Amino acid sequence: MKSALGLVEACNLIQNKQLTAEEFLEQCVERANQIEPVLKAFTIRATLSTLQQRSGVGPLMGIPVAVKDLIATKDFVTTNGSPIYKDFTPAEDASIVQKVKKLGGVVFGKTVTTEFAWRHAGPTTNPWNSAHTPGGSSSGSAAAVAGGIVPLALGSQTAGSIIRPATFCGIVGFKASFGAVPRVGVHPVSDSLDHIGFLTRSVKDAVYAFNLLRNTATDEDDSIVLPELILSPISEVLGNQKPRIAILQTPFDDLLSDEQKDIMQTATRLLKASGASIEELTLPQTYWDGIEALAVLMACEAAVVHEKHLKQFPELLGADMKELIQKGMAYSASDYIKAKNLQMKLRRGIGEYFQRFDSILTAAATGEAPKGLDFTGNPIFCSLWSFIGTPAIALPVNKSRNGLPLGIQLIGNYKEDEKLVNMAAFAEECFKALGN
Repeated sequence: MKSALGLVEACNLIQNKQLTAEEFLEQCVERANQIEPVLKAFTIRATLSTLQQRSGVGPLMGIPVAVKDLIATKDFVTTNGSPIYKDFTPAEDASIVQKVKKLGGVVFGKTVTTEFAWRHAGPTTNPWNSAHTPGGSSSGSAAAVAGGIVPLALGSQTAGSIIRPATFCGIVGFKASFGAVPRVGVHPVSDSLDHIGFLTRSVKDAVYAFNLLRNTATDEDDSIVLPELILSPISEVLGNQKPRIAILQTPFDDLLSDEQKDIMQTATRLLKASGASIEELTLPQTYWDGIEALAVLMACEAAVVHEKHLKQFPELLGADMKELIQKGMAYSASDYIKAKNLQMKLRRGIGEYFQRFDSILTAAATGEAPKGLDFTGNPIFCSLWSFIGTPAIALPVNKSRNGLPLGIQLIGNYKEDEKLVNMAAFAEECFKALGN
């Protein structure tokens, strides 16, 4: 895989006039022209001349950003991964796209998503092996970053749609605490669960993107404002205490491939060697009940969102989406209220474990990216954290025998994103011993 500039590196070079915005954009377009015929990460791209004209002045000057095709862009058709919207151009940009532009960044193009970010996969391939999926639903966003086309892509996650594709493609995926990143202008899957996040090549790049694009006002439903995240030496962050990491035991660990189990052991060994304290953690069953409750919230809220689509365009909806809508309609109001109550209970309760641990380590996926493009992978190891709304970050660790990326995810306490990204930076440095 060709190495490419990371976000912070590219920004520094451009700001210090060691690289012009025009030159960098040209490099990115050339890279896309080389690999897009196989990668198929984008539904539509801007031309080089358009990119150079639209690039502005600011901390993201000259930075091409890939935008998931669920996020409104007034300069591009926004299909939401559905033929229903194949010709739809929004009247205005989503809030986060407005931020990108105000900071000097430019939308490189729209990236492939599954249908309404739910299951039915698009044509995007894995950059490491085109016979394998890149994951979903932020398929194109992860592939565009991993393939070296752009240093930053916007994705979304309702169950596992940032963390899993980041892991399958061997990059960093960061889902901040629920409500910390603007969602206005993003087609909803489930308002109780949807997160907007970042796909980058390093932890520092993800932090840089978050700091620039996070919410700075609570003017959206469920929005929160987190302060700028600061990366510091882990000894300063923890007051010279050892990093305390919990290795989570889950009811689904039998789904892990042997190679994924080995990766967990490798990550644990490297973290211990760097001074971390490691302890196994088992959560009460009520937490795992949260995964079924996530399914209830997602189905109920998706049924409301897509009621109009089912009435007006039933022939244009995929079978998976129709099934989700039908499930949502079958649940009772009581089912929905119980799921919401459990979500709030677990969000409050998870803090108890972060009094004992600085982060929780778990698998991000069951193993390497599955072969074929129809199945984007099982989100089971991501779903609980999307339900609770805690921050999560995917980190690459090593490769499988087939040369496909394998990784882990770290979880932090709700609203304690700064500690999480510092733990992730510590872990990222540990994993460099493997030469990735």
